[in-house]
Amino acid sequence: MSSSPAPSDLTATESRIHTSATPDAASTSPGAPVSGRVRRRAIIALGLGGFGIGTTEFVAMGLLPNIADTLRITEPTAGHVISAYALGVVVGAPLIAALTARMSRRTLLIGLMVAFTVGNLATVFAPTYGWLMAARFVAGLPHGAYFGVAALVAAHLAGPRGRAKAVGQVMLGLSVANVAGVPVATMLGETFGWRIAFALVVVIGVLTIGALFRSLPALADMRVTNPVTELGALTRPQVLLTLLIGVVGGGGMFAFYTYLNTALTSLSGASVSVVPIALMLFGIGMVVGALVGGAAADRSVGGAILGALTATAITLAAFSVLVGSLWAALALTFVVGVTGTALVPALQTRLMDVAEDAQTLAAALNHSALNAANATGAWLGGVVIAAGYGYSAPSLLGAGLALGGIVVLGVAVVTRRRRAA
Repeated sequence: MSSSPAPSDLTATESRIHTSATPDAASTSPGAPVSGRVRRRAIIALGLGGFGIGTTEFVAMGLLPNIADTLRITEPTAGHVISAYALGVVVGAPLIAALTARMSRRTLLIGLMVAFTVGNLATVFAPTYGWLMAARFVAGLPHGAYFGVAALVAAHLAGPRGRAKAVGQVMLGLSVANVAGVPVATMLGETFGWRIAFALVVVIGVLTIGALFRSLPALADMRVTNPVTELGALTRPQVLLTLLIGVVGGGGMFAFYTYLNTALTSLSGASVSVVPIALMLFGIGMVVGALVGGAAADRSVGGAILGALTATAITLAAFSVLVGSLWAALALTFVVGVTGTALVPALQTRLMDVAEDAQTLAAALNHSALNAANATGAWLGGVVIAAGYGYSAPSLLGAGLALGGIVVLGVAVVTRRRRAA
């Protein structure tokens, strides 16, 4: 990814953060510096929450036949539980961020994980399809707000020179979930019933609550705002343009990923047994991307966004051409995981920079934007397939969406320069 200096208009605003190493006990007093050990433990605890959220978000996709059989509904109807969760994410992110603006960040994070755990516990015991839909909606509500606040806390603890890397480490939990959490939960769900998969998520949620209690410092020096101030983020053009970069540019990866299975089996000649390997390669790529993207954004936020989108466009275009070769398709699947995920910490960091005093809502909205990217990419990919362009078309479409994200970034840069002038 590009590491060249970003334009002056994309330079990150300096955070007011303490980073000197002092005894751990000092971290609990208001405004006290936080030691490196406390910082690492806090980020691990935050990442564990991301691991649980990532597991519950994606495990339902592999268990739809089991859910349908148990509740005596069709599989397409069972698929609505995924939509219910996504709707919870989209609704919950701005609503919770605005309504809890005055709350302590530590208390808020613990409360969000409690709500997440309760939603998944309700999923385990949902007796009917209607109750299951409601439970998945509730489980999705804390998703965006948790990641948004967790990213702000990680950046606050890490300091201005390491904030994007810390954000990437929190997002790492979401990536690791695709490699480890989802496969294990899916296996348990297929063996012992789908409810056991969500019971595993409940256990992860309980462990996260305990880890947050033990590991998060008081965070008394983190400034809180109010609902009116937070809602002001929705009036800032740079916030809206950054979210649009995520919706358009991020949609490219999802257009590719949604139809990857069929592309591999119908165009690459892969057997069904190869598909899990491809998905694992994609998940490993996501882990690498979270780390690389955070490190790159610490050097240049604008450069990291531009580099991630450019690399994604090139890789997706290459996949559409080389998908006939299984080895090339598998290698490119890994690379798309890297480049697509590398975009996330950079976007999260840019939102912190442009949101001014409404960072909580802006950071939470990043995950609403990514869910919108998921829905948009999957829908457009289906459109080009239905139009008769075949299963290589979604990746080529994805390349176009990544280029569209670059165009939006350019508009954001020009707009900010004009305003500064």
